[in-house]
Amino acid sequence: MRQSIRLGTVRGIPVGVHWSVLVIVFLLTYSLAAVQLPAAAAGYPTVAYWLTAGWMAVLFLTALVGHELAHALVAQHYRIRVQSITLWALGGVSTLDEQASHPRAELFTALAGPVTSLAAAGLFAAATIPAGLLGSDLPRLGCSWLAVANLVLAVFNLLPGAPLDGGRILTAIVWWSRGDRAAARRAGARAGGLLGLVLAGLGVVLVFGYTATGGLWLIVLGWYLSFAARAELATAVVSEQLRGVPVRAAMSRPAVCGYAGHTVTEFVAHTARLCPHQSYPVVDLDGRLAGLVTVDALMAVPPEHRVITRLAEVMAPRARLRAVHPDEPLLGVVGALNNPARLLVVVEQDRPCGVLTTGDVARLVGVAQLGVAPAGRVDVSTVG
Repeated sequence: MRQSIRLGTVRGIPVGVHWSVLVIVFLLTYSLAAVQLPAAAAGYPTVAYWLTAGWMAVLFLTALVGHELAHALVAQHYRIRVQSITLWALGGVSTLDEQASHPRAELFTALAGPVTSLAAAGLFAAATIPAGLLGSDLPRLGCSWLAVANLVLAVFNLLPGAPLDGGRILTAIVWWSRGDRAAARRAGARAGGLLGLVLAGLGVVLVFGYTATGGLWLIVLGWYLSFAARAELATAVVSEQLRGVPVRAAMSRPAVCGYAGHTVTEFVAHTARLCPHQSYPVVDLDGRLAGLVTVDALMAVPPEHRVITRLAEVMAPRARLRAVHPDEPLLGVVGALNNPARLLVVVEQDRPCGVLTTGDVARLVGVAQLGVAPAGRVDVSTVG
């Protein structure tokens, strides 16, 4: 999920929010300031309710960031690359470049979020004691609400169905007991689909049987879980088809490159015009990977400057790129394709020998679904 607003970076992980969070923050603040707080503690000025609701919403979002950051930091501990953390309307997403290499990593990465939310609930519950000594009921009510909200967040995420944390925990347990990651992911996804149907059904009963408008949230959550679970199941099937397949079986070759010393005009005239792509590796005079340039970056150069601007000035440098080796497992690098260029440069001895795109992976999966085994596939059941 793309970030609309960048909040900062923690341990090299970009943290941001999707635009939908702004809508949820407004609705949450309005609900707290106009309905919940006045009902619980009447007689305070309107501005006091809005100020209290404001810091409650900010602290709740901070706790959500903590929940996702816990996932990310544990993933880093297990040497799983973390691309970003993004908050959105229904929670947060930690985007990982790779999958866990063993059930223990999957289990503890999934557990980290709910444990953090439970810890936050305990801290806010403890804070109600000093908050009650401030001479106003509003700080105590705010801390109490935050404690309950984080407790609900932890419990909800522990429900056993992907893509919730509980579904990841279920996946880790099944993976550990059966030794089959693909089967474990399918089990977690199917459990998530069933959980979504149950929640949506409960929401329908509440809305039409008891005229409880809160049931609408359950319907939305149930629909989202069912949709996400279907995506998880599709991903699990694809993962099974890619198991044991090296990058070289899917990559496009040769890599169409530009030279760092080429001007934008030279590169467009002699390379980009003849081989139209969205992104191009850039190499130095020795043929070693120096960076990556996109068509958007080229277009951003004013026309009158293109004859003197060199690719080295507009490319993304090598240090910011994730390059892969042709013999790396394809399944381990697919997550890294979720980058702005939607492309990975494949290098051998630090020289580009091909590129890997989402289209390359989709083509390989399509061929596999036709019953043709990918070239170079290794039977992982016989390795090690």
